[in-house]
Amino acid sequence: MSAPVITVDGPSGSGKGSLCQMLANSLGWHLLDSGALYRIVGLAAVKKDVSFTDEGALAELAAELDVEFKAGESGEPAAVFLDGEDISRQIRHEDSGTYASRVAVYNAVRDALKVLQRSFARAPGLIADGRDMGTVIFPDAQLKIYLTASAQERADRRYKQLINKGHNVNLAALLEDIKARDERDMNREVAPLKPASDAIIIDSTSMAIDDVFNQVIADFKKSS
Repeated sequence: MSAPVITVDGPSGSGKGSLCQMLANSLGWHLLDSGALYRIVGLAAVKKDVSFTDEGALAELAAELDVEFKAGESGEPAAVFLDGEDISRQIRHEDSGTYASRVAVYNAVRDALKVLQRSFARAPGLIADGRDMGTVIFPDAQLKIYLTASAQERADRRYKQLINKGHNVNLAALLEDIKARDERDMNREVAPLKPASDAIIIDSTSMAIDDVFNQVIADFKKSS
């Protein structure tokens, strides 16, 4: 690797995005939201009418992505640009999360994105957010974190986020969706969601995000 990397893997809703944004801002490092890449491929597939069963066409879309992440102010998510267009709001829609899980099962798509993801590792360092950052993309990362939380807690967090944004959502449906995504991600044949053998596992169910951040910063200092 050309620069130090901290990987943060874990299931949807565990707090990875907030943690990675805080780490990137605190350390002044670059940010990679790998999950957004799969959302972008899925969104591009819908826009270009490419079937989710056409692995070859999906891989071509993935190989041609021109993506940039721009870190926001402290506490704000990074902005995501595709071919210069800000698509941050589009890829955060619930449907895009489903698209991401559907395209991520394909080996050809993952292979097409590997080179792109590794290119984000540049000085002074990279915070890599995803599901296989520590196991597949950056196996030699300086520090690997696996952040998790109970399905109920993750559903509660997502419910509050969506309600605060004015969306009409059903908590039970969100919980079932999270469980279904966990099942797909943990049991897929290609790069299943799991902690790296040398990852530090943090259960954030009963933790505030500031406490999670402080623990990771302490672990980072120990690893330096």
